[in-house]
Amino acid sequence: MILIVEDDEMMLRALEFRLKKDGHEVTVARNGKEAMEYLKVSSFKLVITDLMLPFVMGMELISYIKANHPQVSVIVLSGADDESTVIEAFKLGADDFITKPFSPGELSLRVRRFLVRQPYIG
Repeated sequence: MILIVEDDEMMLRALEFRLKKDGHEVTVARNGKEAMEYLKVSSFKLVITDLMLPFVMGMELISYIKANHPQVSVIVLSGADDESTVIEAFKLGADDFITKPFSPGELSLRVRRFLVRQPYIG
């Protein structure tokens, strides 16, 4: 199951539509506080989060996830593409960082990479 955390309603709906179309089970949260509540009661394999969120910011959410649910992968989506922001997200435990705007196809590939871990067959 995937948790999408995004306060921009149009972006949230677009992400939800694409991921459901790809066959994923999706839950949506419109702010970091709501995301933390979902994480307490449901099990997720992947969280896709924006950084600029109401109530609990994305960086705080990444820290919470990695401290309490270290098995959950985190993909950050952000319009902020400055090096210090990207580095801070990775230091806190983000597994991937996608700068907005991005292509839906790229998102699908990156999501699949985290959810479908196929063993190497050599």
